[in-house]
Amino acid sequence: MDDVIAIMALAGIVGVSLIGGSLFAFSTFIMAALKRLPDAEGIRAMQQINKTVFTPWFMVPFFGTGLVSVGAVVLALMNTDQSWWIGMASAGALYAIGVFLVTAFGNVPLNNRLDAMQADGAAAAEFWRTYLVVWTRWNHVRVAASILALIQFGRVLQVL
Repeated sequence: MDDVIAIMALAGIVGVSLIGGSLFAFSTFIMAALKRLPDAEGIRAMQQINKTVFTPWFMVPFFGTGLVSVGAVVLALMNTDQSWWIGMASAGALYAIGVFLVTAFGNVPLNNRLDAMQADGAAAAEFWRTYLVVWTRWNHVRVAASILALIQFGRVLQVL
């Protein structure tokens, strides 16, 4: 069983690192760069990012880490007598809730609304100013959850 837990923790570490690093880039410099552009250019750039994110290079780690995380929670709750259960459960919950669900219910609806707009329109420019702030706040939550999940997956390896 310890081998399964170690493999799951390592898979979690790799997945959270890949996704968390991508999200960290947005929080630290990508959104700031887009904000410096004229509104229509920033909107068009983000609309293109929202289209190009749908590649296996991003989606496999994003959804795969989601599956690992849900599996980690289930496995942990079935093994509450083990020293690793809290670390595994919290790591899985942090990613599943703080990254996956925040993406689905926080960032994606904003992306969909932005993608439906004409970049040169006045409504788009007005929404863009709100989008930059709200989307980035949600993204900060995802980055923090990724960091904490990474720590917890690492903690699991320490107690094995």
